[in-house]
Amino acid sequence: MSAGSRYVRLLLAEYGQSAEFIEEKPWERRPEFLKLNPAGSLPVLMISDGSPACGPFVIGEYLDETVGAMKRDRRLMPENSAARAETRRLVEWFLLKLDGEVTRYLVHERVFKQLMRNDEGGGSPDSSTIRAARSNLKAHAKYLNLLAASRDWIAGSDISCADIAAAATISVLDYLGEMHWDEIPAAKDWYARVKSRPSFRPLLGDVVRGLPPSSHYVDLDF
Repeated sequence: MSAGSRYVRLLLAEYGQSAEFIEEKPWERRPEFLKLNPAGSLPVLMISDGSPACGPFVIGEYLDETVGAMKRDRRLMPENSAARAETRRLVEWFLLKLDGEVTRYLVHERVFKQLMRNDEGGGSPDSSTIRAARSNLKAHAKYLNLLAASRDWIAGSDISCADIAAAATISVLDYLGEMHWDEIPAAKDWYARVKSRPSFRPLLGDVVRGLPPSSHYVDLDF
């Protein structure tokens, strides 16, 4: 249910890189985890020399520099500097702004609170927080639809990290049944294309314990 972690998982799959995934509950603030990332946030990627790369933006840039740059036409970061700037802007938009204004609140209230002990902040969902997040989602959905309707891919003519970031964040909301696709047809067509990529299959197979996905979550033709 971490948009940033999904982003990194999708990037690894797009670039054909294998990794062992370890579940971390950041609210537990385990001392061993805080040694890796003092911020206590996800994701964290342990790279080959044993050092940690922390955060989706840092990990994404690391993968682009070490793997993506050698992929030529399969690289997910454009060669043109202006196109790179636009891609990075949208990666930040979806992983920071959308996640920070919508996804993170809905996940915390609808998912994490059910997994947390009372002394960790668990309990019943806050309906006012959920309503505010859903209200914020309407504007973000319209913007996503605008991007999808005016471009071949989110950031331009080719698929990029921006599409991966957007799809990673949207997939969490789609799992929770929060996306009203009939209201944003261009975004729906775009998401169907990204969702059909082989890199997405592992995500579609994930299930949160005690919380099954929305009925159309795994459908490629939804």
